[in-house]
Amino acid sequence: MKGLIEIVRRFADRQILVAGDAIADQFLYGNISRVSREAPVFILRHEQTTTVPGGAANCAMNLASLGARVSLVAVVGRDEPGDELRGKLETAGVDVEGIIVSDQIKTTTKVRILAGQSHSNRQQVIRIDYEGNPIGDGELRESIINGLVQRSAEADALIISDYNYGVVNDRVVSLIRESTSKPILIDSRFRLSEFTGFTAATPNEDEVEHLIGHSIDSTEDLELAAKALKEQLKHKALLVTRGAQGMMLLEDNDAPVHIPAVGSHQSVDVTGAGDTVIATFALAVASGASFADAARLANYAGGLVVMKRGTASVTSAELEHSIITSEND
Repeated sequence: MKGLIEIVRRFADRQILVAGDAIADQFLYGNISRVSREAPVFILRHEQTTTVPGGAANCAMNLASLGARVSLVAVVGRDEPGDELRGKLETAGVDVEGIIVSDQIKTTTKVRILAGQSHSNRQQVIRIDYEGNPIGDGELRESIINGLVQRSAEADALIISDYNYGVVNDRVVSLIRESTSKPILIDSRFRLSEFTGFTAATPNEDEVEHLIGHSIDSTEDLELAAKALKEQLKHKALLVTRGAQGMMLLEDNDAPVHIPAVGSHQSVDVTGAGDTVIATFALAVASGASFADAARLANYAGGLVVMKRGTASVTSAELEHSIITSEND
């Protein structure tokens, strides 16, 4: 316990660079007033709409919440969601100078509509995605490259947060691989197999299944699949998140380490939990933690964030409290 807390207290001394796809997560809350006469659907009386940073921007928010100094290289549109993203990141203490504002694209926005009766919790009923235009290879792409070059030298670790919206292409991957010897950690929703030769990655179990092309039916299956994936990626470590079953860590030549989930097995909301996990894992590695201790800290952070509604983050104080509480139980 003492060792984990000492790692957390080093977080404030670290500088982390995040490169990837910034997303505006919007949550529209409504009260079910009646059933429509036009179609068999509920009519919602609008209560409020909130916009919070998602994707790579949520990863940056979590790093800032944990006390690190954070720079984000990303692209947003010159629109209201983009303005809200930049404003909330800046308020949280994230360096937003690497965020490129462009007339060529629209900010990728995910609208979650949550509904419920007057005195009940709101539940998500549908999500609507507004996806931005593809990023070309011209001036906008050069701005991304320049932003990375300018900020990577000062970083203690880099995180690639790839949601397949185009910020991190092959050229960016090559640049990052060749430009630094610092730890580079990968969270890629659909393209993890393209990110080879880095420090570590944090796929969930479903993503591992997708990458290997078949279902995982047992713990032994998972261990074999993760080992094959790690060898394919040529990473030093692979941290597989498993929801209520916790996490599994693979390192070179070591037996898999299974880490039980912390806290309640009934999560409130898993939105953005992967961003919290990689933020904590990367920050711990940058603070000198072993992969095993970094994974344990990420497990604590993941257990905290899934008990919060919406796209959320975890503070270092919450993380310390969770460690102490769990160890004393």
